[in-house]
Amino acid sequence: MGGLSFRPVTETTLGDFEALFNSSGAPKYCWCMVWRRSAAEAKDNSGSVRKRQMFERIAAGVPVGLIAYEDGKPMGWVSVAPRETYRNLGGPPETPGETVWSLVCFWVPRKRRGEGLVYRLIEAAVDHARDNGATVVEAYPVPPDAPSYRFMGFVPAFEKAGFTEVGAAGIRRRVMRLRLG
Repeated sequence: MGGLSFRPVTETTLGDFEALFNSSGAPKYCWCMVWRRSAAEAKDNSGSVRKRQMFERIAAGVPVGLIAYEDGKPMGWVSVAPRETYRNLGGPPETPGETVWSLVCFWVPRKRRGEGLVYRLIEAAVDHARDNGATVVEAYPVPPDAPSYRFMGFVPAFEKAGFTEVGAAGIRRRVMRLRLG
């Protein structure tokens, strides 16, 4: 995994993003829109509509996340963007002087899981948020035995990355924060 690089999804990398999400086992039914859609947008749940909604955000220059590349090929995804670009995820309100970015979900091909890629994705997401003015990165992982929301990551991975729990969002998701210096 030494040859990994990370690039934000923009109109320039849109083809790589589309190829990644259309690859075998990828979340093409979701297009990482679950936490982004407004109530009006959520009325149509089809994958093609979610894809269009995501592409509209990318065309408008809205940050949506990072693609992980290995040997120049897209092979992983992390959703990280300003918190206000998502609907309510359950974190505490921003305090004066805070700029919160949310790290919401991951996707790694099944055959590559268990290699520690999530740690590299978290690190890249934190660096990207910091480089774009974030003072706090917030995540919403679940315990490893949770039956749902597993795409949001697991609490121990975020603990290892220095995040601390600040609350709960529902019955499974934890709200964890990392203050950036």
